[in-house]
Amino acid sequence: MPQPVVRFTDERLPNGLRLIIAEDHAAPVAAVNIWYDVGSKHEEAGKTGFAHLFEHVMFQGSAHVKKAEHIALVQAAGGTMNGTTWLDRTNYYETMPSHQLELALWLEADRMGSLLDALSQENLDNQREVVKNEKRWSYDNRPYGSWNEKLFAHLYPPDHPYHHPTIGSMEDLDAASVEDVGGFFRTYYAPNNAVLSIVGDVDPPQARAWVERYFGGIAANPAIPPLGDLSLPAVLGEERRETVHDKVELPRIYWGFRAPAFGDERLDALDLAGHILAGGRGSRLHRRLVRDERIAQDVALFALGFVGGASIVAGWATVRPGVPVERVEAAFMEELERFADELVSDDELARAKALTEADELGALQRVEERADRLSMYAMLFDDPDLINRMLARYLSVTAERVREVAAQVFRPDNRVVLTYLPEPDPAATVSKPVDESETAASADTEVAA
Repeated sequence: MPQPVVRFTDERLPNGLRLIIAEDHAAPVAAVNIWYDVGSKHEEAGKTGFAHLFEHVMFQGSAHVKKAEHIALVQAAGGTMNGTTWLDRTNYYETMPSHQLELALWLEADRMGSLLDALSQENLDNQREVVKNEKRWSYDNRPYGSWNEKLFAHLYPPDHPYHHPTIGSMEDLDAASVEDVGGFFRTYYAPNNAVLSIVGDVDPPQARAWVERYFGGIAANPAIPPLGDLSLPAVLGEERRETVHDKVELPRIYWGFRAPAFGDERLDALDLAGHILAGGRGSRLHRRLVRDERIAQDVALFALGFVGGASIVAGWATVRPGVPVERVEAAFMEELERFADELVSDDELARAKALTEADELGALQRVEERADRLSMYAMLFDDPDLINRMLARYLSVTAERVREVAAQVFRPDNRVVLTYLPEPDPAATVSKPVDESETAASADTEVAA
C-alpha cells in the first residue's frame, strides 16, 4: 500500500511562532499540537524537574481560564487533551470536533500568553506534591522503577543534560520559588520557541486567522539561551555494571547501549534490529529465551531516540523462577553478538520492515499523530516534510547496514548491565525467638520464616 502524502503549509507569524496546517476532511475532527523547544535537557544544575513541573502547572489556569478549567472545557466540547515532557521537548495537544477548533486554539494561546497571571504559591506547592506522588508511583514504589534513571546516569556523563531524569530532583523542586519557576516559563514558553500544528477537518484561512488573532499578540523572547555542545563519543568506552536489590518477585536484567543520535540514519537500522531481535514471538530473543529454552518470562529491545549527542538502545529480560541469572545474560548477549557477526535473513528483514510499515501507516491514519509528527520534525530537524520520507528511509535499509550498525553498537565496551534481584527476606536472617523450655541445641538454630 503506498504511503499517503501529508500535504501541509508551513509559515511563521511575526512573533516567531511556527504554524503548520494540514487539511484533511475524512472525519469531522481536528488535532491541535504545540511543541515547545524545552525539555529536561534545558534545565540548569540545581533546578532540575522544571520542564516536567510545567506540564502540570499548565493545567492550573491562566488569565481567563480557572484552575483545571482547560481540561473541563475541552471535555465538555467532546474533545480529548493531554501533555507530555521528555528530554528534548514538551508538548500539549487536543483532538476536538472540528467545529470546536477555535476553543482549543484560544486555550493554548491563553496559557502561552498569560499563565503567570495564575501562577501562585498555592498552585506551585500543589503541583510539587503531585510530581512527588508521581515519582513515588512511577519510580520509587514500582518494581524495577529505577531502571530508566540508572541507565541514563551510566550512559551519559554527569555534565551532560541527559544524565538526570526528566522528573528531576525532589530537592530541587522543593527549593524552587515562584520567581524561579516564573523565570523558566518566561524564558522558554515563548512563541518563537514553539511549533503549532493543526491537522484535520479545518479551513486553513480560518484556522490561520484564529491563530493570528489569539497568538499574534504574544511577545517573542529574543534571549532564549543556546544549549552548549552536547556531542559525545560514539562508544561509552567500557562496560558498566550495577546490581540493584529491589522489591521484585523475579530477577530482571537491563541492558543499555549508547547509539547514534535521533535523525541519524543508523538509528533507522537499529529500529529494524529491535524488531528482528525482540519484536514479537517470531523474534530471535523471544524464540530462544522465552519459547525454546524457557529461561526468560519476557524480553525487549528498542531504541530511544534523542538529538543531543547520543541515543540509547535499551532492553531487558525477566528471569524465570529457578533459572540462574547468569544463564539468561549469557544467552541474551550471545544473540546480540551473533546478530552483529552475521547477516540477517531476507525473511527477517522483510518481517521487520513489514512491522515498521504497519506502525508508520497506522500512525499516519490518525490526525493527532500526524500533528505530533509534523511538530516533532519541524522542531527537532527544521524539516516537517520528514513525515513523508521516514517510511522510505526504513524500507531502504539493507541487511548489511543492519549488521554493520549492530556491530558498532552492541559492543562489550559500550554497554551498561543492570541486574535487579529480589531483596533478601529479612525473616531469613533473623533468629526465631527462643522459648525457655527449648533445649540449648534448638535455641541456637536459625530458621527461615
